[in-house]
Amino acid sequence: MALPFNEEFTVVEELPMKKIINKKRALEIIKNFPRARVLVVGDIMVDHFIWGNVSRISPEAPVPVVEVQSDNFMLGGCANVLNNIFSLGGKVNVTGVIGNDDMGERLLGEFRKKRIDTDGIIIEANRPTTLKTRIVAHSQQVVRFDRENRRPINSGSVKKIITYIKKVIDEPGAMVISDYNKGVVTKTLMDGVREVITGKDITVCVDPKQNDFSLYRGFDIITPNHHEAGRAAGLEIVERRDIVRIGRMLLDKFNFQALLITRGEEGMNLFERDDKSTHTAFPAEAREVFDVTGAGDTVIGVLALCVASGATFKEAAALANYAAGLVVGKVGTATISCDELREAL
Repeated sequence: MALPFNEEFTVVEELPMKKIINKKRALEIIKNFPRARVLVVGDIMVDHFIWGNVSRISPEAPVPVVEVQSDNFMLGGCANVLNNIFSLGGKVNVTGVIGNDDMGERLLGEFRKKRIDTDGIIIEANRPTTLKTRIVAHSQQVVRFDRENRRPINSGSVKKIITYIKKVIDEPGAMVISDYNKGVVTKTLMDGVREVITGKDITVCVDPKQNDFSLYRGFDIITPNHHEAGRAAGLEIVERRDIVRIGRMLLDKFNFQALLITRGEEGMNLFERDDKSTHTAFPAEAREVFDVTGAGDTVIGVLALCVASGATFKEAAALANYAAGLVVGKVGTATISCDELREAL
């Protein structure tokens, strides 16, 4: 149900973009990208796209027959977060779990091609590399099928991930926890991360998937979409003011420094702990939407890279909003370049 009306949450100022970041400051942050490093932790996946056309219905069942024209494999999950950071010129470390299979080998080859350290990639022999296959015809997704094991990774893998984080923790300015609920992001791992980062100057950014946000308690900034935020609060978002109430509730309950709720075509809303009288509403920047696949990866990747480059949460959210507006104008799991981001400004 909707939240009950409460006057306490109605005094909210929406700040115009020009008060958040100007072009000169945005370009300064982008200029720092090559000197910034981000550590990405989470569910490593492969996105497989099969492209084709439909001209008839199967005589065997009332389903379309897709005449395959081509297919390609793309980095998915936290590997797509990595790819977004890499495409913008940032340095990146990654740790997660893959299977001892062809898809795992394909991923390792792609990381090595980009000269990304693979020491943090843990192989579990009896676990498949997560693979999402999408069949797309005439720019419309027809069906998706997944090959995966969503059970929690084994304790040995958790220890290896934590060991890798300890090894590299002094290098990055930001860490991304990319949770796709595929078994990597567990309470044991999150407790280990909290222990490792204690006393370290690193900003932890979380892209959540699980409904219980206590798993992410105390990290710096979390970026749920509006559906995820509503489920975490146990409340339905019916109107605009519900976003504000839910944002403040989650911020206080789980002790985040900031919370960025993404709302698709409605833009984004940023809430910050040290500024309880206002929140920042960002209008959607997309000129045309072709595919929202991986847009959340772009948001968290660009946000973290900006923070590692010296941006405030407001500045980072503004640039992430621009980046998301660009990536949804592309088909498939896409990234953007620094030139595209500069042009958007």
